[in-house]
Amino acid sequence: MTSPMASASPGFDGDQPERMEKTLKAHWVWAIALGSAVGWGAFILPTDWLAMGGPLGAVSGFLIGGALMVLIAVSYGFLIKSFPVSGGELAFALVGFGRTHAFFCGWFLTLGYTCIVALNASALALLFRKLMPDVVQQGYLYTVAGWDVYLVEVIISMVALAVFAYLNIRGTALSGRIQFIACVIMLIAVACILVAVIASPQVVFANALPAFPENVNPIAAIAAIVAIAPWAFIGFDNVPQAAEEFDFPPAKAMKLIVLALLAAALLYAAMIAAVAMAAPWEALVAGDSAWGTADALTGVLGGSGLLLLTIGITMGVSTGLNGFYVSASRILLGMGRAQMVPKMFARLHPKYKTPYVGVIFVGAVCLVSPWFGRAALTWVVDMSAVGVTVAYLYTCLCAFKIFRPTNSVERAGDLEGTRSTSKKVLSALGAVTALVFMALLLVPGSPGVLGKESMSALAVWTLLGVVFFMMRRKHNKTLSDEQVDILVLGAPRPEGTKLKASSASADPAGN
Repeated sequence: MTSPMASASPGFDGDQPERMEKTLKAHWVWAIALGSAVGWGAFILPTDWLAMGGPLGAVSGFLIGGALMVLIAVSYGFLIKSFPVSGGELAFALVGFGRTHAFFCGWFLTLGYTCIVALNASALALLFRKLMPDVVQQGYLYTVAGWDVYLVEVIISMVALAVFAYLNIRGTALSGRIQFIACVIMLIAVACILVAVIASPQVVFANALPAFPENVNPIAAIAAIVAIAPWAFIGFDNVPQAAEEFDFPPAKAMKLIVLALLAAALLYAAMIAAVAMAAPWEALVAGDSAWGTADALTGVLGGSGLLLLTIGITMGVSTGLNGFYVSASRILLGMGRAQMVPKMFARLHPKYKTPYVGVIFVGAVCLVSPWFGRAALTWVVDMSAVGVTVAYLYTCLCAFKIFRPTNSVERAGDLEGTRSTSKKVLSALGAVTALVFMALLLVPGSPGVLGKESMSALAVWTLLGVVFFMMRRKHNKTLSDEQVDILVLGAPRPEGTKLKASSASADPAGN
């Protein structure tokens, strides 16, 4: 479909961007959501979470956090069904609030997803550093923020980034199949860990007592864990990025997201419970071990425990790398179609039909990150949760705008399922949840507030976004809002989602 205004706008050539092939099966999409939501943290950080909330507080916090994510997922399910195109939240922000909002939503998501790709690559190097310190800690280069950087460690991260970039360029079906297999292996490894710990004659359930840290209010302990939910469950939102590639009805997306969140919450809870029962948890968190999770499990299961843990974290890191490569490249694909970034990002590989320019760009940016050391990288990654929470908020607010009360009069152009009081309420609750998560990250004194380094990185990225937006402003005026809708959505937006006429629509040339 072409726009009737094509000839009036030099930035619009009248042709639709090439669309992605529909190759993603439902179970692969479920694996993209689950594998992205569960990464290295589930296998490295249980002792940190036990210190914050105790066994019951940590398990309850993750289960509550997963339930809150389901509130947000309601809006995702509706919008994916209505707008199954690459870009996900970029498209949703465009539909609900226009292209300026869409740009900044995409800007923050690009940063968030790219940072998580880089962090997963560094986590793989960290695993090798813990398992084979004498091998990995070779070729000392320098120290950044107290972290010693070694050449071998840098090479491991760079090889991982290159391999997964190659897999993503080769095809979505290939990366989706690998994602599913890795997720199944990860789930089996966690199940074996939990069953083996429970069955061990060395284990006594008294190890998991007290249920909460001493001198800590139980509600505060649970809240401290809930505060990290946006970080812990980042990844289910990868589903809308690949919606254009579903080979099944987009209406199934809601079910797949909920199942992925449920599996992620249970996996986190299983790892916390296994560590808490394997050794007296208070003594474990009071120690100075570099990897308390491994110490607890090997103390009970020996070498087999370390093997299972290594398998789990390797699969978790691999699925995170793969899933966020998919998402970051699709966000850039959507922004390229809208010409918010150079149009080359809208190109698909001539043979594999994948957004190879976006994949290469993300990989190239991430190849720089291992040279800065993990400590410095963590400052940037910590604030990536803000970017993803921004996307949560836009998605829920867009759905809230579109939903109407059940007893309202049906209007021409309404999307299917628009009239639903319950969904309108749930989308409002999702928006409130996103705002609460945002406050937990940004309000001083909150349990999950970002450090000053992360706040500084967030301010710099925001400023860069403003500068880049202003640089593209002249070009953006060559396209009307209607033309941008067609480029991103593949067709004019439905009548029921029309926005007020803007200056760009009235005068694409900006005169």
